[in-house]
Amino acid sequence: YCDSLTEVTIPDGVTSIGAYTFYSCDSLTEIVIPDSVTSIGDEVFCNCKSLTEITIPDSVTSIGECAFIGCSLLTDVKIPDSVTRIGQGAFQNCKSLTKIVIPDSITSIERNTFCSCESLTEVKISDSLTSIESCAFSQCYSLTEIIIPDGVTSIGNRAFEYCDSLTEVTIPDGVTSI
Repeated sequence: YCDSLTEVTIPDGVTSIGAYTFYSCDSLTEIVIPDSVTSIGDEVFCNCKSLTEITIPDSVTSIGECAFIGCSLLTDVKIPDSVTRIGQGAFQNCKSLTKIVIPDSITSIERNTFCSCESLTEVKISDSLTSIESCAFSQCYSLTEIIIPDGVTSIGNRAFEYCDSLTEVTIPDGVTSI
């Protein structure tokens, strides 16, 4: 735990941020990630409760499991097109996150990825998506609408569980498993 750490600038040349690196740094408000980073590991920013925004550089291809879980003040995240995998639970319990754009490079929204993002009102999903795994958007209480692209063939159990404000979901003809 690093309770007094407020700012971090990762030096250029670093290619990956390893698992648990900034785990529970409660006071961390600013992080600068250089273009040399290609991988953000598992639970790297877990419970960084003061982090409000993060810019993920275009060099990143992978966001680990639970990478930002519990970043309750995180309101803005831009996921670049270079990212090909967002690990399960990556943004779980990011209670202040309001909008997310899933880039074309993502084909699956893994389990619990946006679970308990209570303020999430807008989700833009790319046409390249093929699956939405279980509990992917569970407990997104503010989500009112989601458009599932035609390429999706699988929607996991409880994918939209407790989305109390959700009034419309259009399930494409190609879905073979719900």
